[in-house]
Amino acid sequence: MVMNAILNRKSVRKYSGRQIDDTVLEKILEAGRLAPSWVNVQPWKFVVVRAQETKDLLCEACGGQNQVKNAQVVICCVADLDSWNKTHFGKVLAQKGLDESTIDGIVTSRLLNPSTLGEYETLLRSVEQLTYAVSYMTLVAEEQGVGCCIVGAMANELTKTSDEMVQKVKEKLGLNNRQVLVDLLTLGYEENSGQTKKLRKAVEEVVFYETIK
Repeated sequence: MVMNAILNRKSVRKYSGRQIDDTVLEKILEAGRLAPSWVNVQPWKFVVVRAQETKDLLCEACGGQNQVKNAQVVICCVADLDSWNKTHFGKVLAQKGLDESTIDGIVTSRLLNPSTLGEYETLLRSVEQLTYAVSYMTLVAEEQGVGCCIVGAMANELTKTSDEMVQKVKEKLGLNNRQVLVDLLTLGYEENSGQTKKLRKAVEEVVFYETIK
C-alpha cells in the first residue's frame, strides 16, 4: 500500500555492500517516468550513476555528504528547461492527439507554459514538477526495500555556489546549460535497519479548511 510506504519511508544514509539488482532499479526509475506533470510536459531527465569517480565528485559538490559517495547507486534528477519549448512540448501534446491550433494555444499560454514568462519562472515550475517524480521514486524504493536519501543541498544554479564545481558536474553528467541538477537520490540497502520516529507538525498546524486561521 502507498500509505505504508509513506509511513515507513525514512532518509537512509548508511548502506551495506549489497548490490541493487537491475530489475529493482528499473522499477524505481519507472516510478519517476510515470509521475504526473503539468499538461504532461515531463520536464525531467534521470542520470543513473554507479561509477565511484562520479559519486566522489557529486559528494564534493554536496559539501561532503558521505551517503552520496557510499551509495550503491545515485540517481541524478535533472530539470530540463527546454522541455517547455514548442519542439519538445509540442511533440508531447501531439502524442495526446491535440491539433496544431490547440498545441499553439497551450505552448503560448502564460498560464500553462512558464517559458512565456521568463527563465526564473521556467526553472521554478520545472523544479516543482520534478518533485513529483522524486517523490514517486522514493516511495517505490521503500516498497522495494531499498534505502534512499534525497540530497538537494549542492552546488548548482539554485544555491549559486561554486560555478567551477557546477561546470565540473555538468560536464561529468553530460548536462547542457538548459539542464539543472536539482536533486540526488542516493540508493542502497540499509546497513543497520531500524525504525525512525517521524517528527512532523501537528495536523492543526498544517491543515486548514477554506482559509488559514
